[in-house]
Amino acid sequence: MPGLLRGVARTAVIAGTATSVSNRVSRRQAGRWAQQDAARAQARSVPAAPPSPVPTSLAPEDEMSNKIAQLKVLGDLKSQGVLSDSEFEAQKARVLAL
Repeated sequence: MPGLLRGVARTAVIAGTATSVSNRVSRRQAGRWAQQDAARAQARSVPAAPPSPVPTSLAPEDEMSNKIAQLKVLGDLKSQGVLSDSEFEAQKARVLAL
């Protein structure tokens, strides 16, 4: 009987240790994934610098080329994943309304 009890106790200790180590590794990995997800979300949510205001004294051709340049910058930001579709559409509407 003492040999059986010792074997059961040893098995319990080994199983408890394995469970503890496994849980710790899982928590550490989940923490790393959460940090990576937070960093990605923060990188995506950083708003683009607003385009410089257009002076009202620009000639119509200069104003049009300025809008085109701003739209190109917005398109680049969208293709890089910095702007979402809705943010891009809002910024595009703002530029075209100027």
